[in-house]
Amino acid sequence: MTDGFTIRSIEAFCYRYPLATPVVTSFGKMLNRPAVFVRAVDEDGVEGWGEAWSNFPAPGAEHRARLVNEVLAPGLVGRKFDSPAQAFETLSKGTEVLALQCGEPGPFAQAISGIDLALWDLSARRQRLPLWRLLGGQSDTIKVYASGINPGGAAQAAGAALKRGHRALKLKVGFGTETDLANLATLRGLVGAGMLASDANQGWSMAQALQMLPRLAEFDLRWLEEPIRADRPREEWRRLRAAATMPIAAGENISSVEAFRDVLSEGVLGVVQPDVAKWGGLSLCAGLARDILAAGKTFCPHYLGGGLGLLASAHLLAGIGGDGWLEVDANDNPLRDRLCGSIINVREGTVKLGEEPGLGIVPDLASIERYRSI
Repeated sequence: MTDGFTIRSIEAFCYRYPLATPVVTSFGKMLNRPAVFVRAVDEDGVEGWGEAWSNFPAPGAEHRARLVNEVLAPGLVGRKFDSPAQAFETLSKGTEVLALQCGEPGPFAQAISGIDLALWDLSARRQRLPLWRLLGGQSDTIKVYASGINPGGAAQAAGAALKRGHRALKLKVGFGTETDLANLATLRGLVGAGMLASDANQGWSMAQALQMLPRLAEFDLRWLEEPIRADRPREEWRRLRAAATMPIAAGENISSVEAFRDVLSEGVLGVVQPDVAKWGGLSLCAGLARDILAAGKTFCPHYLGGGLGLLASAHLLAGIGGDGWLEVDANDNPLRDRLCGSIINVREGTVKLGEEPGLGIVPDLASIERYRSI
């Protein structure tokens, strides 16, 4: 088979897993875990799978699934493409005005990303290569860290992650100085000399961030993520960098090639975290990841969703290389665990992706059918 393909069908499937314990961020709670999985099939019957970011707002997952099924898929079915990147360009250019008219560039970018990931999986399967090899990787082993550790029950969540094989942790902060510092002290004690990072989820004002920075210095953080809003002026981010003793991280809320070029051209961010299911898919983020490494920064793909997007993020990290970590959510989510293949098996802070073609798995949707919403 060549790497060109003609698309027979594209379909999105939407799921919701109810949570006993909400996932908490500084800007709100997730009462359930949504997932929008995308299946692409070519004229030879080869399948590929992807995922579109759909965490917020609460009803957003169904909307993104319908964007795929009713708006985007009809523009691709029956067409031949030389590569996933060509299909990505066709979708992106073809819907620019519509996204602008709707005021919805984000949802369109997320839905297109889900399709793009599916087409990359399909393309790798056609070439009988694991996706990480198609992306140029030399090793199937990557480092991971346990993410999504809430302010309540942080010690228990971190302890459970360490028992599962994790050796690196990231704590959510932005819940008051006393709570944040107490949780950081506890997690530093649990992980010892291992990697510890923190994520404020854009939760602080500039004044609050500057006040917190000296208090955070004692915890030897690998990075502080999104201490202020992603859209604050670059001068504010430069002031933070000057005052910080740890690297500053961001990227999940950057959504243009130009904006990423800006942050790569300056010394503010030490860790850059694009999200392949939220913006750019692999068609843009693979090149971006190489640019991040070339700029002397650490590439750590952002991810907090279902298993297929997690797998795609893992293959990108393995494909590009570098010394970064894959983000693995520590919270309960069968939409992740039943579809993330070997990533469920963390050993001494690492996972192995293996040599199976594409993402390495064929999703068992029957196992999550009870959570289907549309």
